[in-house]
Amino acid sequence: MNIFNLSAARDKPANPMHDEARDWLVLLTSGRATVADAKALRTWCAQSPEHAQAFEQAKVLWQQLGAATEQLERPRHFGRRAFLGGALAASAAVVMVRVGVPGGFAGLTADYRTAVGEQRQVQLSDGVSLELNTQTRISRVGQGIELLEGEVEVLTDLALLAQPLKVQAGQGWVSAAQARFNVRHTDHSVCVTCIDGSLSVDVAGNSVSLASGKQLTYGPDGIGEPVAVDAQAVVAWREQVLVFNNATLTTVVDEINRYRPGMLVLLNKKLGQRRVQARFSLQQLAGVALLIRDAYGAKCTELPGGVVLLS
Repeated sequence: MNIFNLSAARDKPANPMHDEARDWLVLLTSGRATVADAKALRTWCAQSPEHAQAFEQAKVLWQQLGAATEQLERPRHFGRRAFLGGALAASAAVVMVRVGVPGGFAGLTADYRTAVGEQRQVQLSDGVSLELNTQTRISRVGQGIELLEGEVEVLTDLALLAQPLKVQAGQGWVSAAQARFNVRHTDHSVCVTCIDGSLSVDVAGNSVSLASGKQLTYGPDGIGEPVAVDAQAVVAWREQVLVFNNATLTTVVDEINRYRPGMLVLLNKKLGQRRVQARFSLQQLAGVALLIRDAYGAKCTELPGGVVLLS
């Protein structure tokens, strides 16, 4: 490896696209990137072949500098910081703008919360119990709750409730007296699944009743129609399992990122469209990148902070 070639590459006139690619790399390796960031990176790379090439070049230079600094017997992190140079300062702003607490600023004061991969049970009252999934933020609102971000399974007991429980999620409200149901609020979209019993969902003046095995989704684009689903697959996370039925690999990777420290970033659009029928134990997720590599022939590039690029 010729270190002078690397220096020459660094001294070339600044290219805004290459600067942005380095900013993305800094964000990914910061340890604070989110699933939304991974989606935004895929969108950025898909803008043009030049965008994708700029990111590939940034990855290559990162890896080359790691090898070069090893030859010079210096700690690797100094060499890579040299690679980023002034981009580090610029990227600090990128990290601050793009990365936030789940649930936004309100999530900072949430009454109940879980970290990445954590699940937690909360006894809200004698008639209401909650099971919080990974990366979830919930606040109490009067006699009810607000799901700021994440996923929760709710069990209500009519015999112990003075009035139906109300759960706010996004722009809608779920009301239940005797029911077991799952509410998921991610990427500004809300999905409500009735596991047992019955409940009602009120969104923008529309009231929809859901019976066992029915699911309703709503968000910025409006409210959908109730559909029949495999309710047990929806709440398989309660058994430490993720179930995917004919889901795209992109969807699978995004879901895995909710549970796994670090991040998988799928950069191959065609690969992301592959359909997947799979069942993963949460204990398997540490090595799931290798499973994807072996099953679909993806190329894996490992970066610091548990980031793995799949291309």
